[in-house]
Amino acid sequence: MLTPELRARLARIGWSDAIVLPEDVPSGHLPARVIIQHRNGYVVHDGASEFTVQPAPRFLKRSLDPVERPAVGDFVLLKPGKPAQIETVLPRHATLSRAAAGERYQRQLIATNVDSVLVLMGLDGDFNPRRLERYLALIQASGATCVVVLTKADRHDDLDALLVDVGEVLPPDIIVHAVNAKDPDSVAVLHPYLGTGRTAVVVGSSGVGKSTLTNTLLGEERQATKAVREHDSRGRHTTTFRALIPLPQGGCLIDTPGMRELKLTGEEDLQAGQFADIDSLAMQCRFGDCAHQSEPGCAVRVALDSGELDPERWANYQKLRDELQAQASSLEAQLKRKSEAKVLNKALGKRLNEKYGHR
Repeated sequence: MLTPELRARLARIGWSDAIVLPEDVPSGHLPARVIIQHRNGYVVHDGASEFTVQPAPRFLKRSLDPVERPAVGDFVLLKPGKPAQIETVLPRHATLSRAAAGERYQRQLIATNVDSVLVLMGLDGDFNPRRLERYLALIQASGATCVVVLTKADRHDDLDALLVDVGEVLPPDIIVHAVNAKDPDSVAVLHPYLGTGRTAVVVGSSGVGKSTLTNTLLGEERQATKAVREHDSRGRHTTTFRALIPLPQGGCLIDTPGMRELKLTGEEDLQAGQFADIDSLAMQCRFGDCAHQSEPGCAVRVALDSGELDPERWANYQKLRDELQAQASSLEAQLKRKSEAKVLNKALGKRLNEKYGHR
């Protein structure tokens, strides 16, 4: 049971009614939040101060799914000690993740317990509608709200026209803000996503202004920043690890390194997100199994020929759809292997107990 004093303290690090505390919390165990994850341990914040802790031994097992380990944004229960130990990860209410690079299927957590995902794209040479569609697909599966933040607005002459163009590639419910990440007055439009008890994670390419935005919200130069390359408007990785930062606005911001690869996890639903119109077109085709190639009565081909459907957007949808199907198959196979291994281990344990348990 949280006292009003403890609840108020935890609110400084994003605690809200969405976080569920178990009824049987062991005596002396206190809640905290993971703000940094290192190879040799974690840094947590209890609402008053930050300090280093170690994970319980079971979190170090190589066979454990990385998703089950503590991650930045997690609320955890700490077992007293020197150092304290992460004993329990509290249930997550929203998780942003991607598939890790490589051939072996594995999910990689980007941030947990987030209310909003701020997708940053620069209005220089960084803006890319196709990459934005990929971000939207990942966010749609996370349970968090997507907010598109167009940085370097001070460098664009016709901002209103650009916002109209951006709106054409986004679902109508996606909020878009154009800001100058160096100007506190400009970024004030983001304060509603960063109030007490709220957490946002900022994602985007290197050099887009994530660390600059974080510094402006903080009111101090805490995160390192570097200039971008002139020929492609890309930057180097100035942020090298994820970090959760309490803000003066009352909420928390999770700063992340620039992500070069955004692989789908297999749990996304393209039809429920920014491609709902394409799904609607496909349902109008004469044949239910239409491949949208040369079949008669294909509504998708008609939309492409008339210009109603952008060919690049259609091609990106096909690419994401194929990737999603492949990832979903990999995820299903992984879950099947885990289930079979669990049944096998249970049967083996029962057999060993029958053979040696009564000796």
